Amino acid sequence: MHRKILLWGIAFAIIAVLLGAFGAHALKSVLSPEKLQSYETGVRYQLIHALALIALSIYSQQNQTIHISNKGIAFAAHFFIVGCCLFSGSIYGLSLLSVIHPSWSFILGPITPIGGLCFMLGWVNWARVVWLNKVDM
Repeated sequence: MHRKILLWGIAFAIIAVLLGAFGAHALKSVLSPEKLQSYETGVRYQLIHALALIALSIYSQQNQTIHISNKGIAFAAHFFIVGCCLFSGSIYGLSLLSVIHPSWSFILGPITPIGGLCFMLGWVNWARVVWLNKVDM
């Protein structure tokens, strides 16, 4: 399982770097400063949670010998993955579609907090695994 989590983390990190470079170079002249800052927030949260997925996979692999709850790790990973798609994805959409079609904000706007909730649930699940398994690294 840790291999899949690691691959998701690496993929999200690569995409975050690509989107960050795209935002810094191509979008600077297209987006307003507020929309560009919002876009950069999406990139930052995606990169943070990409690194969290990579750390989660390493944590999972190093602690296999003490039978850590794979279900708890899987829940945390899934919440991080869904959070990246919903939170960062909706922010990218809101930023980019504001130039093309501003009325999309009423559709994508409510998705962002759901992604943020997924991020929080991922961290809570990881903390729960650590707490219940009394893991000391």
